[in-house]
Amino acid sequence: MGIVQNHRPVILIAAVISRYEQAFDWSHEQLKSRWGDTCLESTRFDFVETDFYESTMGRGLKKQFWAFENLIDPADIASTKLTSNDLEAQFAESNSLPEERPLNIDPGYVTEAKLVLATTKDRDHRIYLQHGIFAEVTLHYHNRLWQSSRWTYPDYQRADFQEFFSECRQLLRQKYRSE
Repeated sequence: MGIVQNHRPVILIAAVISRYEQAFDWSHEQLKSRWGDTCLESTRFDFVETDFYESTMGRGLKKQFWAFENLIDPADIASTKLTSNDLEAQFAESNSLPEERPLNIDPGYVTEAKLVLATTKDRDHRIYLQHGIFAEVTLHYHNRLWQSSRWTYPDYQRADFQEFFSECRQLLRQKYRSE
């Protein structure tokens, strides 16, 4: 019989997509007020790997990642996704913008071994958590590199995205060593 152990805390990240500067600014403040200060912020990338979001979010989308200072229990990822969904709805309702969904916030977390994303969409490779939220291992870390799977989104296969996740992983390892 295996011995049950609690999981070590992990680095919470948010992937934010929008075409509006004010959406990035607003969501950054909202997330900081709920999840704490950011410790890492990526550059804002052009989101060009897919046109999946164009019908609801428009063209000229940008994507940015934020990592949060406070480590979390990975079991909390479902509640963070519910929070991000609520914030998306609040932003859409409080701004008179032509798009149905002017802001997309996808939370996830980084461990030493993987990047996990939370989603509301069920697929064969996703595990149900609770309250309509699923989780997927989007990337795994092996041989000092992030490795994709057959379902990894094309943008998450980009070297510049993976560089950000490596910075998160390194920061997490530093925090573990300082415990």
